[in-house]
Amino acid sequence: KEKETQIIIHHWIRKLNIKLGWIKDFDKLVVNYAYNIFMFDTFRSSAKLINTFTGHTSSVWSIDYSTFDDCQFICSGSSDNTVRVWNVDNNKQIQSFNEHLGNVQCVKFSSYHYHNYRQYVICSSSFDNTIRFWDFKHNKQIQIFNGHTDGIFSIEFSPFNGGRYLCSGSFDATTRLWDVETSKQLHVFKGHKHAVWCVDISPLQSYTNNDNKVNNTGVIGGNGYTICSGSNDKVIRIWDIETTKQFNVFKGHEGYVMSVKYGPNESLNTILSGSFDKSVRLWDIRSDKQIQVFNGHTSAVCCAEYSPFVIKNNIINSNVICSGSDDNTIRFWDIRSNKNQLCMIKGDKGDNGIFCFKFIVLKKKEKIEDITCDLNLYYGSSKGPIRIWG
Repeated sequence: KEKETQIIIHHWIRKLNIKLGWIKDFDKLVVNYAYNIFMFDTFRSSAKLINTFTGHTSSVWSIDYSTFDDCQFICSGSSDNTVRVWNVDNNKQIQSFNEHLGNVQCVKFSSYHYHNYRQYVICSSSFDNTIRFWDFKHNKQIQIFNGHTDGIFSIEFSPFNGGRYLCSGSFDATTRLWDVETSKQLHVFKGHKHAVWCVDISPLQSYTNNDNKVNNTGVIGGNGYTICSGSNDKVIRIWDIETTKQFNVFKGHEGYVMSVKYGPNESLNTILSGSFDKSVRLWDIRSDKQIQVFNGHTSAVCCAEYSPFVIKNNIINSNVICSGSDDNTIRFWDIRSNKNQLCMIKGDKGDNGIFCFKFIVLKKKEKIEDITCDLNLYYGSSKGPIRIWG
């Protein structure tokens, strides 16, 4: 329905050849009928700090979001060695796990456990060299992965096979792939010279072979899926999951690569990165080249994401990216222009840096026939509070 709505809007605008400027309140109409489209101008003009989650006593490095049985949750991982779970509907902390023996660097909800076993599960990685799985409905640890020989910065579930596979990046300079179902390590990707700070797995896709037949089956997920990893060696590497071979290397950052993200939908062949060199960069996988660089942050860029926002004169494509920094700001950029910073959110004076953020779509059923929807931005700070803008 989302895709159909976008096509309808796209052709409607082309057909009428509108030249009168933006129609007043059209953004509201778009959101009413296609609530996965969010107008950036609306957010920029109205967003403010609306809430704060307190509980962590040190830096919050990771935030994730999911819905289980119509209940909305976020989880967070921190340098206070804890994983915490929050109920978005009532803004309450409902669970805390403190069995990690080091900083919790990354947390992710597991769709695999929910869809296969109806379990409410969070996966977390830590400086204690382990990856752990927590059932937060029943307050217990259910799995642990050992194999990395140093702290684990980043984890990511596969968008294929229902999230059965997990990728991890570690201070031991390796990227590893795991089978969540069997708890087995499938492969160790070696090539980085220093710590692997961030990893991502390519979105759902299909691969056309020489016979022009679409092949979307394979040993793991199907042909064409890749892993990208960013490292303290200042390099981004891309690995083919099926062949386990490296086939792309991006060089250009002058500091640690702290965030890598594959582009969504129409940006499928791009990778977004943030670095200790204070820059945000965009790379083209097909040409193996850097295509944009965004400068403006005054300290390390800790996280970078493709946002759900669109700009009013191009509502078909998501063209706003977002970055969080140790300079205590979140900045928004127009993906089509490296000279155009769209907006900046300043963190609270006591935050001392923004290490992670997450866009969360809040759906509230007012009536059976009426659904309203809001978009909030949650970010984790250096001092522990989780702030909510909306």
